[in-house]
Amino acid sequence: MSEETTVKAPETSAPAPSGSGPAPRQGGRPSGGPGGRGKFCTEKIDAIPYRDVRLLQGFVAERGKIVPRRLTGVCTTHQRRLTRAIKQARNIALLPFATKH
Repeated sequence: MSEETTVKAPETSAPAPSGSGPAPRQGGRPSGGPGGRGKFCTEKIDAIPYRDVRLLQGFVAERGKIVPRRLTGVCTTHQRRLTRAIKQARNIALLPFATKH
């Protein structure tokens, strides 16, 4: 007449120990649109022309600052090329360095 009893521990997800740092983030933003590709990658533009002022103005803020890639969605390689093209256009006076007050 011995009955075997099994005791189940309650199933709870225990938080990480306090000394291990913050928990990893879930989700996040996609990088640059469908497939994680930016404007220049999807259109397969290799060289960014410094003379194309209309294109470059889209990546320069009103104050004259270059917009960071986390806001534009451009990949790292193209952001570097874009920065170089903007700086070249500024040096030959196609783009302003800053706005007038």
